[in-house]
Amino acid sequence: MKVVKWLFLIGLIVSIAGLIVGYVAYQKILTELPDIKVLQDIQYHQPMTIYSSEGLLIETFGEKLRTPITVESTPQALINAFVSSEDASFFSHSGVDYKGIARAVIQLIMTGKKKQGGSTITMQVTRNFLLTKEKTYIRKIKEIILSFQIEDSYSKNDILEMYLNKIYLGQRSYGIVSAAQIYYHRDLKELTLAEMAMIAGLPKAPSSYNPISNPQRAVLRRNYVLKRMLELEYIKQPAFDVAVKAPVTASRYRTQRELYAPYIAEMVRDKVIKQYGEKAAYTKGFKVYTTLKSDLQNKAVNALRVNLHQYDERHSYRMSKEHKRPLSSLHDIGETRVAEVIAVNKKTLVVRLKNQQELSIAWQKSPWKTLFNPTTKRTKKVSSYAHLVSQGDSVRVRQVEQRWVLAQIPEAESAFVAMNPKNGAVWALSGGYAYFNNKYNRAIQAKRQPGSGFKPIIYTTALEQGYTVASLINDAPIVGINDALQESEWRPENYSHKFYGPTSLRTGLRKSRNLISIRLLRSLGIDEVTNTAQRFGFKVEQLPQKLSLALGSGYASPLQMARMYSVFANGGFLVKPHFIERIESSTGEVLFQANPAIACVDCGLFSTANIAQQVISTEVNFLMNSLLRDVVQRGTAVKAKVLERHDLAGKTGTTNKQKDAWFNGFTPYIVGNAWVGHDDSKSLGRVET
Repeated sequence: MKVVKWLFLIGLIVSIAGLIVGYVAYQKILTELPDIKVLQDIQYHQPMTIYSSEGLLIETFGEKLRTPITVESTPQALINAFVSSEDASFFSHSGVDYKGIARAVIQLIMTGKKKQGGSTITMQVTRNFLLTKEKTYIRKIKEIILSFQIEDSYSKNDILEMYLNKIYLGQRSYGIVSAAQIYYHRDLKELTLAEMAMIAGLPKAPSSYNPISNPQRAVLRRNYVLKRMLELEYIKQPAFDVAVKAPVTASRYRTQRELYAPYIAEMVRDKVIKQYGEKAAYTKGFKVYTTLKSDLQNKAVNALRVNLHQYDERHSYRMSKEHKRPLSSLHDIGETRVAEVIAVNKKTLVVRLKNQQELSIAWQKSPWKTLFNPTTKRTKKVSSYAHLVSQGDSVRVRQVEQRWVLAQIPEAESAFVAMNPKNGAVWALSGGYAYFNNKYNRAIQAKRQPGSGFKPIIYTTALEQGYTVASLINDAPIVGINDALQESEWRPENYSHKFYGPTSLRTGLRKSRNLISIRLLRSLGIDEVTNTAQRFGFKVEQLPQKLSLALGSGYASPLQMARMYSVFANGGFLVKPHFIERIESSTGEVLFQANPAIACVDCGLFSTANIAQQVISTEVNFLMNSLLRDVVQRGTAVKAKVLERHDLAGKTGTTNKQKDAWFNGFTPYIVGNAWVGHDDSKSLGRVET
């Protein structure tokens, strides 16, 4: 009897101790639990999207593709599919599935292995929002406690909404809206029952049940979801019969870009990261509206590419290492598409594109007349495709109007910028032939000699110092330069290698006479011209302090040259280029709105407008416009007359040994700057200016 009493007493003490230990452990766990109030202000990770001024999609940045949605906006069939497959008693339990947990415990006792299961939708919300992914008993206890707390504080619809927007569904998609776009390229309401069941089957194992990479297993999982929906009476037998027989309609997702502007997209990405930080940039769902005008952007990209190909075709076809590479390893770049040569003879080239389309290309209209061998550095004349390629070679072709021609990726590069001279808004920008082939943005990063495009700075200084457009300067050889800052052997010449004697400023700029610019610079003084250039936005380090400055021997980017010519276009004001119009939050709140300083001749001193600094007088601006229009009407830019307009003005720009070719053009309403050259600064070739 005493033994029994002692055993009872020991048992009682152990039980009380166990309860105390359990209570202490429970209290300790409670102190470690996160506050569920954070769920009241959930910030779903959403990517940054970049648009044109009209709202056309340019690019998306961010690893997680997500668009939140409310339960009320979610199709009921999709909700039923998720509940059927993930948590059949969701609407009746208090946060925990006791039967599921019991099955998991029995499995652990019998096999010694943890079994995945017993997690309700509420517990998944707890795990996704509040806890880590580690698989420990302590974490599971925390998960259960937090689930009870969440059920006490939030409605079932609130919990379901968190779940449907947070759950990972494969292919970078988070939440049901992005999954519908990723797999089916449609809105949720447009999905079929079979497609909804396919998405609802993904949470268990997004990679294993992925309908794109593993369609057979995905169908098995989808049909399981449909069977559960039938058993729970969410659907009828006829709907089930149709859905289980439905084919897999998922296809690989491609970002539906609506406007090609990757250089601007990268500029935006960099600026947003600097302003808001990298994490916020990729997760806060910023919507960035640029200043780009889609029609101008498309024309700019097309013009740049077409003219680079035309330049390339005036030179030689090049023997390429690509010829011997397998077609599968090559990609379409710019205007070129890769193809395999399946037949070649003297008059015809037959190729097959990756999509199996066969093209027959006649030699009669071939642009290629010579072949360049990069190994021997020699060029030879050719008279048929057989001299250029062989059967089985991988080549590139491009479409010119209604015909195809043999092509290659141009060696030369180009940049183009168009902007609003009134406020500096960038309307079009391309930094090279093809961004995904070479991401170097020449429009803003290139440091190229502006050449004769810099001369209007000198002429502006001259007009400010009392010269007139009719002032005569002697266009004659310059000898005996005793300038310590200048090269001792420098013998400047005009492009024509001729001398024309006394010449007016108007004719000197119209014909871009080098010797007149040098004499003007020497007369005005380098310091005076440097000061003028700084008013136009140049920095001292860009301006060599020697007489070659007259020929544009400093450096500038195409965007900076566009800014310079905006001064002439807008009445004499220095505007600041900008390419972001506004930034919105994921909910549409305006976080940033551009307020650029504007050029305004008639605004007056008491205007409330944000007025840009006027850097040249109205009178000098008028005279410079007259001179620069003359360049188009009768000077080095006369080819621009093909547009049959009388408001065009501008200045050509060439550099020593034809390393750079520019045109800086404008009207009162738009400024355009085009540059062509090689990245390694080799010559473009004779008469290519």
